Amino acid sequence: MANAIQEFNDYRAKMNEVILGKQNKVINRLFNLDTNTYAEGALSTKTKEMLGLVASMVLRCDDCIKYHLGKAYDEGVTTEEMYEIFAVANIVGGTIVIPHTRRAAEYWEELQAQ
Repeated sequence: MANAIQEFNDYRAKMNEVILGKQNKVINRLFNLDTNTYAEGALSTKTKEMLGLVASMVLRCDDCIKYHLGKAYDEGVTTEEMYEIFAVANIVGGTIVIPHTRRAAEYWEELQAQ
């Protein structure tokens, strides 16, 4: 199962390198803005990752969900906190978010098992 995590992270890193290597000013600035958005500030990095996860679930972006799950895990989010995040996402996004919650719960279990 941890292999799925490694595959996701490796693919993301590889393709980010390809994209950023093309030196498109707008794309590079957008990636930089994204990175800086999640930096420590008035809100903690942990809080920002939780917010990013809710938004990703509501927008139904599975790659984004996996990314924020990994970052939330790194920031020390507990399973109890994670399920409250899932609850917020489902209330905001509606029942269409349930399939994404299933995949998120599966990926969270994989993160916990590594």
